[in-house]
Amino acid sequence: MTIKIIWDFRGEDGHQTAVHHAIHLKEFCDNNQIDYKVIDTEIVNEFHTIAYITTQKENVVIIRDALKPHRAEVVD
Repeated sequence: MTIKIIWDFRGEDGHQTAVHHAIHLKEFCDNNQIDYKVIDTEIVNEFHTIAYITTQKENVVIIRDALKPHRAEVVD
């Protein structure tokens, strides 16, 4: 099962913050040898951008406990 783990960034600087956060998400996964499918950002609207990781269900607890995401959803 693939899970999309999401962090929300809002405001005028939300997009820049989400892009920067995605860099740290990749570093965290690489440093902790966590497999992921995608780490990216997505613009919801001009004042809301998300940073996200898609990964297998077994990695969710490690990421959740360390990085405190805002929400998650099942991809498949």
